[in-house]
Amino acid sequence: MINYPNSKKAFKRQKKNHSNRGMNFERIINESNDYYTSNDVAVIHKKPIPIQVVKVDYPNRANAVIKEAYYKIPSTTDYNGVYYNHYIDFEAKVTNNKTSFPLSNIHAHQVKHLERCANHGGICFLLIFFKKHDEIYLLESKFVTQYYKRAKKGRKSITYKEIKRHGFLITEGYAPRLDYLKIVKQIIDKKNQ
Repeated sequence: MINYPNSKKAFKRQKKNHSNRGMNFERIINESNDYYTSNDVAVIHKKPIPIQVVKVDYPNRANAVIKEAYYKIPSTTDYNGVYYNHYIDFEAKVTNNKTSFPLSNIHAHQVKHLERCANHGGICFLLIFFKKHDEIYLLESKFVTQYYKRAKKGRKSITYKEIKRHGFLITEGYAPRLDYLKIVKQIIDKKNQ
């Protein structure tokens, strides 16, 4: 018989640690998108942010550092691509708020972009990570637009209850880690009925 050091610890069931998941939210989405692409499920990518580099500290090629840069134009949304013959466009957001998603977390031009894409048949939404609840929801852009318009006259956020009612809870899995396209497929099927 072989005795391994700390053998009891090696077989003890490890508890999932989600403490850094907010910082890793984008990474989890990117991993899921990589899974979708490598398994020929969909092609969805993070959009690059258009910046204008103004000043570079260039001591040598290997150590070049951007010291000053500006956004060329306001970015639209984080991700876009194609799934099941449909254009997909979405923004990923994280909130520390327990009772609502502050609409200050999304810009007017992003809401307008989602609305325009949806009007042309695209499947558009927000992925919202509530850190305090450790939950991720997919909220279709039609609700984002509705609540954004409401904010001009009153409430400046979407309540957690409203997101639970109109959104879709996405559970974390193994492959892919965040199977949001399962929900998108439901939206497409409903749209095609």
